[in-house]
Amino acid sequence: MKTCHRLDTVRAEYEREIGFMLAHSKRYEGRLAAKSSAKQAASTKQRMARALNSHVGRCPECG
Repeated sequence: MKTCHRLDTVRAEYEREIGFMLAHSKRYEGRLAAKSSAKQAASTKQRMARALNSHVGRCPECG
């Protein structure tokens, strides 16, 4: 499936943010901050999926 540059940009931004959260979670393993970061990463993955699906549905180049 061919996608537009905007979809790639959105995906990269979300993946970068998720990577930061997971790295923070690993760095502070065993603390409350790590647990919170891991939960935020999981919810961000869901938001990314929702954003990408809605983009594909609206974008004439991706759809």
